[in-house]
Amino acid sequence: MVLFLYSPLVSRGVAQSPLGAPRATLAAPAEASFAVGQQLDANLAAATAPLLAQGPSSGSIVTYIAMLSSQNVVPNAPMTEARGVVGAALAGDRLVVRGSFRELSSALRDYATDPVDPPNPNITSAFHIHRGSPSENGPFQYALEVTMNSTGRGGSATGDYRLTPEQIQALQNGLLYVDLHTTRNRGGELRGILMPA
Repeated sequence: MVLFLYSPLVSRGVAQSPLGAPRATLAAPAEASFAVGQQLDANLAAATAPLLAQGPSSGSIVTYIAMLSSQNVVPNAPMTEARGVVGAALAGDRLVVRGSFRELSSALRDYATDPVDPPNPNITSAFHIHRGSPSENGPFQYALEVTMNSTGRGGSATGDYRLTPEQIQALQNGLLYVDLHTTRNRGGELRGILMPA
């Protein structure tokens, strides 16, 4: 099997369309490889599209990606085959997020029946954005809307938020991360820091 390295062709300043440009992806079948490059391209395109639709008034668009891995979960990395990717686009204070994931170990954690202590009514799904360094569990910021696929172990996530100046600074400093929680791994099954694309 031959592997190719993947590098998104998106500049740090103004987003370029991630569609239409040739991409090197893993040479394994899409089912086995999760088609990381294709998933990133699709997520970045979906995150950028609403901002581009705003027209010139949206200003420059900065794109971010997060590679979700169980190895990034703090304090203990769970054993799982799950994987996921997130693409995000920022214009001004508006952050649009699109994610995809698969092969979760179990169903998503349901915060209605298994709430955090103390309960937080803003945690409406098991896919979150938090603020914190890679070595800590930071405070909850936003919940993403999750759509599961037919397997019940994969799906997609979306979010559209207005960030505070402090959150924008955290994003620019690599201090916003996304994580996903399941019933088997309540504290987190996947996690990744949003980094410039």
